[in-house]
Amino acid sequence: MKKVENSYKKSGVNISLANKLVKHISKLSRKDVKKRNGVSKPDVIGGFGSLFDISNLKIKDPVIVSCTDGVGTKIDLANKYKKFDTIGIDLVAMCVNDLIVQGAKPLFFLDYIAVGKLDLNKTKKILKGIFKGCKISGCKLIGGETAEMPGIYSKNKFDLAGFSVGIVSKKKILSKKNVKKNNIILAIPSNGIHSNGYSLVRSILKKNKIPSNLKKEILKPTKIYSSEILKLTNENLINSAAHITGGGLIENLLRSIPENLTVNIDLSRIKVVKIFKWLKSKNVSDSEMMKTFNCGIGFCLIVSKKNIPKIKKKFTKEFMPYEIGFISKDKKKVNLSNNLKW
Repeated sequence: MKKVENSYKKSGVNISLANKLVKHISKLSRKDVKKRNGVSKPDVIGGFGSLFDISNLKIKDPVIVSCTDGVGTKIDLANKYKKFDTIGIDLVAMCVNDLIVQGAKPLFFLDYIAVGKLDLNKTKKILKGIFKGCKISGCKLIGGETAEMPGIYSKNKFDLAGFSVGIVSKKKILSKKNVKKNNIILAIPSNGIHSNGYSLVRSILKKNKIPSNLKKEILKPTKIYSSEILKLTNENLINSAAHITGGGLIENLLRSIPENLTVNIDLSRIKVVKIFKWLKSKNVSDSEMMKTFNCGIGFCLIVSKKNIPKIKKKFTKEFMPYEIGFISKDKKKVNLSNNLKW
């Protein structure tokens, strides 16, 4: 009886298909660099390591800032609705929005895609979103890894992770040390759920049919705030900032103020986005909503009151910052007044 020869391909890993994907990424990367005069090298995709030339960056006392993140279980809904062209924007946003909290300009991004079986068309759509997210952020996709892992992920399942690097002058770093008593807390609107709380969203969707006018909200990509925030940091208009992600508004704000100061929030001022009103109506408490979702606030700024008029000039009407509270010195770490208006 003839023995069947074992091979990597028969075990479920198709290297030739992966090589086609690398060529596709290299082609997109070269086109992107040519269009935008970037300093990243167009020929490094597919190499062992990625190169990025920082010699042209005129930044005094430069400090490198790095962040890594994923998009959580939002990818399960991308699979369910077979929409893969925006989940890559989410991936970039979750990393880059953390970078700019410290005032860093995003430089480059690397991705990690893990799949059960490589679907070239699906992966190209995911990468399209990653490239778009990088373009919005003003950074470059200069490398990554696509891992085909049969037996670890089922055929249609996948996972995403990202890694971003930025740079900031030591004098321009946003730090909680800059926060003072009587500083104002400004909320910058989110454009929806962003990429947090999706395990609860999925649980609710299993038992409830979402209204047709809210369906598009489920996979709306996370807002990237880099353009606006970097304009503000360049003009020294911000003392500290917070990206409102997992843990919600209060937990993330507390990470951005000194231990001896207090966050005061008027909850009635928060402009709650419609999708959160629907989620709230599915027997979710106020406190659970607040610690799971952004509830309509994607980013916060802690600023001197005198800077607010200049700050508002940097934003469009849709994402105009508005006042929700202030910093004081009190025995308590948090003072909340009134209730959210659902």
